[in-house]
Amino acid sequence: MQTREYHTVDKQPFGPGPWDNEPDKTQWQDKATGLPCLIKRNPELGILCGYVGIPPQHPLYGLTYDDMPDAVHEAAHGGLTFTGGCSHGDEATSICHIPDDGEPDTVWWLGFDCGHWGDLKPVFAQMKRHSPRGDYRDRAYVEGVCARMAQVLQQMGAQS
Repeated sequence: MQTREYHTVDKQPFGPGPWDNEPDKTQWQDKATGLPCLIKRNPELGILCGYVGIPPQHPLYGLTYDDMPDAVHEAAHGGLTFTGGCSHGDEATSICHIPDDGEPDTVWWLGFDCGHWGDLKPVFAQMKRHSPRGDYRDRAYVEGVCARMAQVLQQMGAQS
């Protein structure tokens, strides 16, 4: 079980903040469930987005976020805003993973973003016309939400 981190986003336009030393993409395997997880920064807004991958045999595999059960939406910060397979491309910036031992190559990603009402968006932190409000949802927060989602998803997979 390996954590992979990538730094690819120029954060200078956001100004100084808690995002300064955070990776722009982090991949790990949830310890409690074994499900793959990702955090990826939106390069324009500076917000973090979290993702949990489910294997092909999971009953929710392939469903759109509109078709997901309420319990999954409730576990995600602000509800799910993404479902999809791997977006192949640059390993450092794509929504995809390098499988660890025991993880499938193919997963269906369920994701959320931290750009909702009440969330501080780093892109606004330096704008003089805009007084930044809200809470910045940092890496630790997003990891916690991913862990909560993974738990819910594991329970749903075990019930099938």
